[in-house]
Amino acid sequence: MSAVRRGHVEVGAVRSPTIEAGPGDASEAVVFVHGNPGSSSDWTALVGATGELGRAVAFDMPGFGKAHAPPGFAYDVDAYAGFLEAARAALGIERVHLVVHDFGGPFGLFWGLQHPDRWASVVLLNVGVMPGYKWHSLAKRWRTPVLGELLHAFIPRAAWRREMQKSNPKGLPLEFVDKMYDDYDRETRRTVLKLYRNTPDPGDRAQELGSALSHLHRAALVIWGASDPFLDVEFAERQREFFDVERVAILPESGHWAFQDDPEQVRELMIPFLQRQLAGPPPTGASTPEPSPGVAR
Repeated sequence: MSAVRRGHVEVGAVRSPTIEAGPGDASEAVVFVHGNPGSSSDWTALVGATGELGRAVAFDMPGFGKAHAPPGFAYDVDAYAGFLEAARAALGIERVHLVVHDFGGPFGLFWGLQHPDRWASVVLLNVGVMPGYKWHSLAKRWRTPVLGELLHAFIPRAAWRREMQKSNPKGLPLEFVDKMYDDYDRETRRTVLKLYRNTPDPGDRAQELGSALSHLHRAALVIWGASDPFLDVEFAERQREFFDVERVAILPESGHWAFQDDPEQVRELMIPFLQRQLAGPPPTGASTPEPSPGVAR
């Protein structure tokens, strides 16, 4: 396990916490993109493990964790993809291997379509291109004015713990559940409502997005917790339509946060894949048209 370093990256008015491992000046890196709720610290163990192979980086996205969103931030997938690109440039990373989870999927994949010359590979953790997918029930409530605000008005820690464990049958580490609760402050709750309300139904244009991605032939590893209450496991195998998938690994007892409820298995799947990608040739593929985002949790 490589030592994890903590710092910040400055992107305009945003000062985002970072965690890094491996050589700090390498121009090639594995970039971990968190979802909702989440922050860079979700990835601490995997960043440390990946640091044994090369440079590994994670940072808070605007409005999440400790990265305060600036006035006028758009809170849509394009804005987050733009932030990812600006953070990449500020960190001096030229070649990116993505690891994405939850809403980190649309953030990262939309960035990859905009910058195919910099995008080398991807690990998809319970996220991907999902034709026909409709918002899960909680997302529908977040997207509803007034109802979403009422849901976020008061969230007791005990209720948070109870709901998180109920929706993850294998159980999540209590430390991780409490960290997510602490991250889910008032700014993050407002961010979530704006993001979900600014994002169209993720299945609406997924086929168009998938077609653009398939032309890039990006190497991918798919890891999917089969007991995810938000994203059906049926979408795991479908990623073969859109990526050059090396393997689809279904974890039957895991939920939405498989990298937390089965960290050893996820690490054993991910590290060999990333090791092969870091030793591989540069990515190919010309720039492609930018479709509307069509993947999300």
